[in-house]
Amino acid sequence: MTAIAAVKDDMEANKVMDRLICGDVGFGKTEVAMRAAFKAVTSGYQVAVLVPTTVLAEQHYHNFKNRMAEFPVRIEKLSRFSTAADQRQTIKDLKSGKVDIVVGTHRIAGKDVDFQQLGLVVIDEEQRFGVAVKEKLKNKHTNVDVLTLSATPIPRTLHMALVGVRDISNLETPPAERRSVETVVSRWDDKLIRTAIVRELNRGGQIYMVHNRIGDMEAIVERLRGIAPELRIVIGHGQMPEGALEQVMVDFIDHKYDLLLATTIIESGLDIPNANTIFVDDADHYGLSDLHQLRGRVGRYKHQAFCYLLVSPHKHLSPEATKRLRAIEEFSQMGAGFAISMRDLEIRGAGNLLGSQQSGHIAAVGYEMYCHLLEDAVRQVQNLPPELSADVDIDLPVEAYLDPDYVPDLRHKIDLYRRIAKLKDANEINAIREELLDRFGPLPSAAERMLELAELRLDAAAWQIGSITSDARFLVLHYSDKRRIELLAKRSKYPVRIVDGRRAYIPLRPQKKPGTTERPPKNYAGIDMDDPSGRGFVKLARGALVLQ
Repeated sequence: MTAIAAVKDDMEANKVMDRLICGDVGFGKTEVAMRAAFKAVTSGYQVAVLVPTTVLAEQHYHNFKNRMAEFPVRIEKLSRFSTAADQRQTIKDLKSGKVDIVVGTHRIAGKDVDFQQLGLVVIDEEQRFGVAVKEKLKNKHTNVDVLTLSATPIPRTLHMALVGVRDISNLETPPAERRSVETVVSRWDDKLIRTAIVRELNRGGQIYMVHNRIGDMEAIVERLRGIAPELRIVIGHGQMPEGALEQVMVDFIDHKYDLLLATTIIESGLDIPNANTIFVDDADHYGLSDLHQLRGRVGRYKHQAFCYLLVSPHKHLSPEATKRLRAIEEFSQMGAGFAISMRDLEIRGAGNLLGSQQSGHIAAVGYEMYCHLLEDAVRQVQNLPPELSADVDIDLPVEAYLDPDYVPDLRHKIDLYRRIAKLKDANEINAIREELLDRFGPLPSAAERMLELAELRLDAAAWQIGSITSDARFLVLHYSDKRRIELLAKRSKYPVRIVDGRRAYIPLRPQKKPGTTERPPKNYAGIDMDDPSGRGFVKLARGALVLQ
């Protein structure tokens, strides 16, 4: 509902929408698109739905027609499944405004296709298109809202969303009773394959086997029959005549066959709840997005599904292929598409923001610096002030960490450390404190001090202090804005001594005048600098920087 509301707000705003909807198979991306399309049509605009395959075009065409059957909305399709005469008539009616929604493949981006008043472009399975096709459609029809759908967006698209060039909505709620797919990466093993086949057959299910070389499919069939002679096997691929391929799909849906041996043509548009085991042969040849999409062919119902990524027994894998297979095996939970895309961004790089490369590393300046420069440029274009940097180096003798007994999983611990280091405001600190309490229980004192140090970082950044260190008698503040540090020295309840143009000192203990027996100032009461945990250092530093 949040994504639908965001799309509605974008469409009603006085600027063009460019929003990415990221969500796994069955999470409701098409539902968001349908509602956006209906809103556009009822406002007097036409809608173009661009999909990568004819199979998916047929599926969307029927889904849109069934959903809007009760309304006066005319929906047509443009793909190779349409006759030449039908295509000519559809193009003519689009130009005259008689067609409200058109669903099609790359044919929609053709030179001869014009719209009377195009208002919304929906790009489904965005990762399957090149930059040229997407930009051609956008440039041909300016001032048009664009809604992009993908389970695993390409690095360039995801990066543009993360740095603010595009908006993003992430669908995280899975369908009811849906289970995550159990993923196994293995060398080709006849025993493993037979065990998986027998398990699926015993529960009355069906199986996919993906093999992307048409020439030796018959050899794979013979090998599978040697492993499981009882299998009823059928072959399906894109070079078959249209009617033959359609008949294969119908027969498989009718359970006339147990195993469909196919190319990646099954990657998009197939929804067969009874098929809950998939084998992907030569899995090292596929990208992360392809593997995730193929895995999404199974587990479409409440049954436990299995995905086996098979590699040749004697093949040496490249480092990139090894990273991809590890990532797809690691991220097998529900809604893992976004995490997989983030890992793909790490592996392949962000690509060229202004060019056509959809992946690639920015080796000259480094990725972090590139993101920082780009974010500053985007804020400048939006007439926003530069973002306050909370990059403060704090080097104090403080015990602040996540105890292994508190967060035992190393991956979770590293992720939490990274997130705490990037906290930018008090609301984020409170949110992560509540998350820790909810996930792991009451915070130990060392974990609480980690969050207190995060708060200290924000306090120091507000005064433009670059680092806080200590020596035997003082806290040392390294500052960059003299006017701010002078204001702090004037208004702080602790003595802040400015010694030069870069440093200021705060005594660790109250300073007594020689020969006097004065009591310590009240502001130092309750600060124990001898506490071995170092809590006194944090309390003193925060007390000095937070004005009452």
